[in-house]
Amino acid sequence: MTDAVDVEAGVGLDPTEHLDLLLRDLRSSRSGLSTRAAARRLIHVGRNELQRRGGPTWPRELMRQFTHPLALLLWAAAGLAWAVHIEAVAIAIVVVIVFNAAFAFLQEVQAEKAVEALAAYLPARAKAVRDGRVVEIEAAELVPGDVLVIEEGDRISADARLFDGGIEVDISALTGESMPVFRRADYLDTAVPKLQARDLVFSGTTCTEGEARALVFATGMRTELGRIAALSERVQADESPLEHQVRRVAWLIALISVLMGAAFIPVAILGAGLSFLNAVIFAVGLLVGNVPEGLLPVITLALAIGVRALARRGAVVKRLSAVETLGSTDVICTDKTGTLTENRMRVTVINTATGSRDLTGARPPQPGDATLARVATAMSACNNAQVSGETAIGDPTEIAMANAAVVVGVRLDPDERQRRRRRQFHFDPTRKRMSTIDDDDDDRVWVHTKGAPETVLPLCTTELGANGQPRPLTPARRAALADLVDTQARQGLRVLAVADRLLRADTASLPDREQVEQDLTLLGLVAMIDRPRREVAAAVADCHAAGIRIIVITGDHPLTAAAIAAQVGIIRGEPTVITGDKLDQMSEDDLDALLSGPSELIFARSSPEAKLRVADALRATGHVVAMTGDGVNDAPALRRADIGVAMGRSGTDVAREAATMVLTDDNFATITVAVQAGRRVYDNIRKFILYIFAHATPEVAPFLVFALSGGAIPLPLTVLQLLAFDVGTETLPALALGREPAEPGLMQRPPRRRGESVIRVPMLLRAWLFLGMIAAALAITGFFYVLINAGWHPGDPTGTGTPLNHAYRQATTMTFFGMVAGQIGTAFAARTERASLWSIGVLSNPLLLWGIVFELGLAAMIIYVPPVQDVLGTAALTPDMLALTAVYPVIVWGADEFRRFVLRRRLFYCRGKRCHLWPRRACVTGEPQFPVVGCHDAPPIGDGETLWRI
Repeated sequence: MTDAVDVEAGVGLDPTEHLDLLLRDLRSSRSGLSTRAAARRLIHVGRNELQRRGGPTWPRELMRQFTHPLALLLWAAAGLAWAVHIEAVAIAIVVVIVFNAAFAFLQEVQAEKAVEALAAYLPARAKAVRDGRVVEIEAAELVPGDVLVIEEGDRISADARLFDGGIEVDISALTGESMPVFRRADYLDTAVPKLQARDLVFSGTTCTEGEARALVFATGMRTELGRIAALSERVQADESPLEHQVRRVAWLIALISVLMGAAFIPVAILGAGLSFLNAVIFAVGLLVGNVPEGLLPVITLALAIGVRALARRGAVVKRLSAVETLGSTDVICTDKTGTLTENRMRVTVINTATGSRDLTGARPPQPGDATLARVATAMSACNNAQVSGETAIGDPTEIAMANAAVVVGVRLDPDERQRRRRRQFHFDPTRKRMSTIDDDDDDRVWVHTKGAPETVLPLCTTELGANGQPRPLTPARRAALADLVDTQARQGLRVLAVADRLLRADTASLPDREQVEQDLTLLGLVAMIDRPRREVAAAVADCHAAGIRIIVITGDHPLTAAAIAAQVGIIRGEPTVITGDKLDQMSEDDLDALLSGPSELIFARSSPEAKLRVADALRATGHVVAMTGDGVNDAPALRRADIGVAMGRSGTDVAREAATMVLTDDNFATITVAVQAGRRVYDNIRKFILYIFAHATPEVAPFLVFALSGGAIPLPLTVLQLLAFDVGTETLPALALGREPAEPGLMQRPPRRRGESVIRVPMLLRAWLFLGMIAAALAITGFFYVLINAGWHPGDPTGTGTPLNHAYRQATTMTFFGMVAGQIGTAFAARTERASLWSIGVLSNPLLLWGIVFELGLAAMIIYVPPVQDVLGTAALTPDMLALTAVYPVIVWGADEFRRFVLRRRLFYCRGKRCHLWPRRACVTGEPQFPVVGCHDAPPIGDGETLWRI
């Protein structure tokens, strides 16, 4: 059994030996393995996956949490406290650093796991021959001895020896060479390095052209890719632009805090008459109060949550940073087939010289039509779809043509088709056609061609007539066929031309495609329909309302593309249609002018290179571009776009690897969902940043009161109480704000500008000078309420052993709990930027409610549990004190609710030249702003209505 395992694992095998010997050693055949045999080998060999052999990365990641700028600021505060012999404060700050680092580390680990788990949503697939049939399996289930079916666009998932066909392979992942290399089963290279052998293909490479079958001889870590991975494992995480922005802000906060602390020490000593010890206490409190400890981990977690949510909706995002970019997308360049449509092609009409045959009716065409039978034969031969009963694998267009041939009465088994095929000229996006050279039952050799009518018809010199004989293709007939193509294209049908040609025996092996694809005989025009997805129209309307422009770039006929675009609402007037030839003739300036204009654009009969050019032009003018694609040649455009969107079902492995986001359902509506989710995540990040920053003012205010009074007013909040507030009660509500539902009007806003900072001056003013000032005033009011009721006067001693000591402890506790109450009000206020809280629902975020419950429970423990009282210097509050603080959340939230009401009243709709809300006031021209959110007087947005700020 040990020897059997070694053989199955590919150990000691020479892939360059004669194929029959390799088949013998692998105990396989050209028809592949059985499912049961493959399952047994999988147990012996293991899954076809690369194993991580590098050392653990968690020590480095954990150490990073202790050295980011906010942590360094706290280290400085701890060192300063220790230097002046305030050991208790120094130890408490170190505990805060450790707690925060552990929390952030755990959140980043969870975020990493969330991203890694996305692989389960979209496992790599491979086509293999099992039980004599071509089936799709997970690439991880490939075993030595499997027969691998390789087609254009496939990622090769194991090391294998070709035994049929020839392909071009991109092996840059292994060798760094950018040019594809040709591999063919006829070659046998034994005296060259393995990577140069022309009959071998390797895991991690991609097929860019052709079709072949190969025998797998190595999987997993025994492949060449596995060997390289074992030698050097390089794992490097990218920092998102958002995290980079926040890290810069963190350094700015650190600098401001240090400067404030350093500046106020001499001010407190010389101006306020404080002792050096009290001045240092003040500086330490100032440092701690300005540090938003939870900022970085909460952002990481919010992005990870957004990635998981998108994956559940059918959009697999491969980078955390992409979630942020999605929210600012303002142009979507979309393909038509499979994205706007269902990608379920069905042939409806076949037009030949003998007339039109409707294939949608219940009665199939009657047998005996020689012309129709010859069309069906060509459709079956020039085809790579694998159709077996209800199971179909391949391009939707080819599946539809194979099914139509069966309806007509011609069924060609895939194995028989492969046996008859002498050569294939794959579909070329530039030529827009495909051809095969095939044998028939009478040992004659035929060329079968299918493709776009405008590329096939010029190659045809004759047309198959009613008697089964070719007749000249006259200019009048060509014009009639062109009109027929246009008519059917306007109906949203996709039309392909089918042709053939009988080759002479001495020309059957011509290698030149140009010589083969000439003097063809037109057999007919095949019209098929791919209906628009029902949900796309609503998604397109959402994009238009969100200020997102949609540009269709397709290889389909211009009229077909325009018809489908009109049906789903992408175009609402007369579009500007640019064909591939016209685009090639345009200069860069002309293209920039076209894209910057107001017209609705459709790029039809476009090559994948056109997508790259359009993406470059849009990005150069400052747009944030999402680009869809599914083919091998789409990969450059997918990489160039800000968000490359690949199709998960119909797309090639190359496109999926190049893309930033993969749609598991190939649905355009999912792109809109992703944009909405990106906006929501970005909004939520701003909300909890506002929430965290709003607490800086009430945290700093007690120390300012203490310093500016020259010590006459005792410190309203101790450093330990501040640390308990900053770390214990703040984190969970901030995390809950990261799960906030979408705000009303989210998809009616224009996209944010590229490079717009997540932290802006209006946000800081709202946090520090509005919400923060109100919360600080309320907390200090509570402090004075307790002290004055106890008979305190400025300058009275409140230290340990004095009559006012208990009242002072109650007063600091009142400050602490007043800040907690203000924090609750801030959390509700931060839930919306402009909308009323009632419009989104007070109870619509249950996680926030649970976070507030936890916050209150922790505050109760700090206030009423004696051991905690002894550590933090708190004292139990009386019912009247609690009653006073009970209104704090309502005051904070109510003030911000009124501010948002005033803001909404400043936004109004304009109808023509008069304002809807203020009819006597003329419209004031200016920059368009967001729609009125929560304004019940304003009508829905209509055409020609613009929103302005006065």
